[in-house]
Amino acid sequence: MSGIVLSASVRQNLLSLQSTADLLATTQNRLSTGKKVNTALDNPTNFFTAQSLDNRASDINNLLDGIGNGVQVLQAANTGITSLQKLVDSAKSVANQALQAAVGYSAKSSVTTAAIPGATADNLLGTAAPASNAVLTGTSALATLDLTAAATDLTFKVNSQTVTLTKGASYTAAQITSAINTQVGTSAKVNATLNGSGDLVLTSTNTAGASDAVTVDTFSSGDASQLGFPAGASATASGSAGGSPLSGLTLTIGATGNGTATSITFGTGAGQVKSLNDLNNALSANNLQASLSAAGALTISTTNDAASATIGTIGGTAAGAGKLFNGLTGSAPVQDPTALANRANLVNQYNNILDQITTTAQDASYNGINLLNGDQLKLTFNETGSSTLKIQGVTFDATGLNLTKLVAGTDFVDNASANATLKTLNNASGLLRTQASTLGSNLSIVQIRQDFSKNLINVLQTGSSNLTLADTNEEAANSQALSTRQSIAVSALALANQSQQSVLQLLR
Repeated sequence: MSGIVLSASVRQNLLSLQSTADLLATTQNRLSTGKKVNTALDNPTNFFTAQSLDNRASDINNLLDGIGNGVQVLQAANTGITSLQKLVDSAKSVANQALQAAVGYSAKSSVTTAAIPGATADNLLGTAAPASNAVLTGTSALATLDLTAAATDLTFKVNSQTVTLTKGASYTAAQITSAINTQVGTSAKVNATLNGSGDLVLTSTNTAGASDAVTVDTFSSGDASQLGFPAGASATASGSAGGSPLSGLTLTIGATGNGTATSITFGTGAGQVKSLNDLNNALSANNLQASLSAAGALTISTTNDAASATIGTIGGTAAGAGKLFNGLTGSAPVQDPTALANRANLVNQYNNILDQITTTAQDASYNGINLLNGDQLKLTFNETGSSTLKIQGVTFDATGLNLTKLVAGTDFVDNASANATLKTLNNASGLLRTQASTLGSNLSIVQIRQDFSKNLINVLQTGSSNLTLADTNEEAANSQALSTRQSIAVSALALANQSQQSVLQLLR
């Protein structure tokens, strides 16, 4: 107050006391807030720098929630892939059951040749062909072959094909030749004659010893006496022998099922087929297998892998006129109703698993984002939005994994169908493993960025604290020192006022 006059010493002590009080108030404020910079007035540079650091830490901390959700989205997708892999494995188990189940056909497609003379498993080529001439000898001269009183037809074979001379008629040599050419074909190359010695002679018109020389089998119908020949009549052979029935010939078989078309050459040369083992090796790629009967007949049939298929078209020189495979076509496979019913049940199980694959993929979502249903996940890692990660999802329902439902009676009917299904399932497993690896890589990136953000927030907050926080130990010491100083100042002020108190005593 202007009306009050203080002595210089009092005023000096008062100023000291006021300064101490201000310092004590500042110290007490720092102790109560824990900060040495509470407003811009305390330290503008530190205050605004710390505020900027705190703001950035707050922005990054807000992004952590989104990053955490992103981690969960990836975890949900990974969980879905694990379940999908188990379902695919279950589908594989069903397909393997189909492989182990009885084939759905009681008889498979096959072809069987006539017996190959002298054929063995080690040598399918057989022995050389019989003589070119076959003679039926009797005891009386023949002008005609009289079958008017025969009890049965006369049958014999030329080039493994049956020739029939009908009972109740007589045949001249020309008529016999005509019958052979009609029933076997002109490729038979046989000429029939009746000689004066009572012989029916069938003579090959081939060059003696040619590999396609005619073969004439013995007569096969009843007792010779019933055919107009005297008792004791018999067939004999003469002339030069022809070559092996198969040597040097080629055999082609069209693709059977999903197999590879067959083309082989019979013979003893390099790469040619001689034994049954050689033939089976050549047929295996076409889902075919061969067997040889005790009589020497060769049978080719489909394997279990192609039990539902019919043998492909047979061709080559081995299927030419008069040859072993001439006119042969694969028989149709015969279905087994019981086995097919069991396989149809496996088809139903497989289709149910595919339904579960689709629904599982659709359910693998988190917070509305499903990386197994084609959604995209975008994560932001910094406060400016310049650091982001986009994770594109996939569609992993049954269709997305290239898995299609099977049809009972069409699929799983043989091993080839089951193996084809297993192949698609293995491909699906590969897709799942690849995507699991991709998700794992992205999850690792997100978790690293999540940890980085947490650590960066700590760095920013620590930096801000370093600029604004007070040293409570120091401030506590300051408070004690200032309290002492304040007490001293009060005492000094009292001493300064003693001179005026002496005047007051005089006035009393």
